[in-house]
Amino acid sequence: MGIPLSEVLEAPLDAEGLSRRWRQMLEDPLLANVPGKVELDLWGRIIMTPVNTEHGGLAGRLSYILQSQLGGRALVEVGVRTDEGVFTPDVAWCSEAYWSARREQAPLEVAPELCIEIASPSNAIQDLRAKANAYIAAGASEAWIVFPRSRRVEFYRQSGVTDASSFSVDLSTLFD
Repeated sequence: MGIPLSEVLEAPLDAEGLSRRWRQMLEDPLLANVPGKVELDLWGRIIMTPVNTEHGGLAGRLSYILQSQLGGRALVEVGVRTDEGVFTPDVAWCSEAYWSARREQAPLEVAPELCIEIASPSNAIQDLRAKANAYIAAGASEAWIVFPRSRRVEFYRQSGVTDASSFSVDLSTLFD
């Protein structure tokens, strides 16, 4: 039924093992009402991050902006398998073609076209940047880190940090 228990974790999970662990976690009734954002590291360990009201409001605003300006689908905290573990971007955007091809996957084996992390005071900047790069390596065209307090956004692509997004999105009302 569950993952066999051993005395210690001896090695990180391979990609299929990580996906299997994610699906088991999604189906576990004991985890059904766990509050906050849940992710898995490479070893299959659960990592939890509580979300505050400002964070949740900004995620909702981003979802609205993306879907209304780009069409497609805005996704909230969907599991994305990366080389670093299963991460759940606060907000992601994908085209209808991407959605149609992958809507049944759990976790997603290829990152949506755009993955966004919203910074919280408890986040370490190197962890956020590592996630942005992990999403790019997993197939995202772009990743953003949104900084609510300083009202700014960092944009990442395969080539590294850029000054602007390649997506035609007006973010002028994001922090209103």
